[in-house]
Amino acid sequence: MVKYLLLGLLLIGNSLLAAAPRVITLAPHLTELAFAAGITPVAVSAWSDHPAQAASIEQVATWQGIKLERIIQLKPDVVLAWRGGNPQRQIDQLRQLGLNVVWIDPQTLEGMIDALASLQRWSPQPQKAAAAAQALRAQLAALRQQYPQRTPVPLFLQFAQQPLFTAARHTLQNEVIALCGGQNIFADSPVSWPQVSREQVLTRHPRAIVTPGDAQKAAAVADFWRPQLNVPIIAIDENWLSRPGPRMLLAAKQLCAQLHALKK
Repeated sequence: MVKYLLLGLLLIGNSLLAAAPRVITLAPHLTELAFAAGITPVAVSAWSDHPAQAASIEQVATWQGIKLERIIQLKPDVVLAWRGGNPQRQIDQLRQLGLNVVWIDPQTLEGMIDALASLQRWSPQPQKAAAAAQALRAQLAALRQQYPQRTPVPLFLQFAQQPLFTAARHTLQNEVIALCGGQNIFADSPVSWPQVSREQVLTRHPRAIVTPGDAQKAAAVADFWRPQLNVPIIAIDENWLSRPGPRMLLAAKQLCAQLHALKK
């Protein structure tokens, strides 16, 4: 009797496993969102390295484009795409061939969390997606309560050095700065990711510089600005700050804590 019961459970488990939707992610932050939702993609993009399990999955997209033929061969139930990094022409080709492509391009922290929650429909563990989204909403609410708005600190968000690039108002990075009580000195730029000059930065008098990277990167940024500008350099984990995925809340926690210390 026990043997037949175990056999039945095994068959049910195999059936559920076989029925799991086949998901392909075409950007690293989409891979992170998928895993957070309880989805193990059948293929991912280059640089999909979180969680560690993602690094061993077949890659079908790079900054140069996507592997159309291979994606078709994998017969996905859904392909998750990103407007900021996936070519529209190739995405259109996938759709013309009958594949279900969903754009996920969050512009706000709430939008990122909503995107995670929306992945329930393709998750074999929909409750995990719902719980992960709820946890992120709670973290966001806690940060807003812990760091109430005070006089904002003018900040320069530096993403590259030669040439200098920054983020403007309509970006998740700008929202993180505002959440933590900072004022993005280039928030008024009409371009989301403007290239700026040293002179433009100096004339706006930032009190601190935020940059993706580690302590070594922070030291390099400090050297770049001396002697014209001598302000604190706040280095945030590059993947946390650059990818519009769940770890953006970790970037916010790190920035809020460091910026709060500057205000004391």
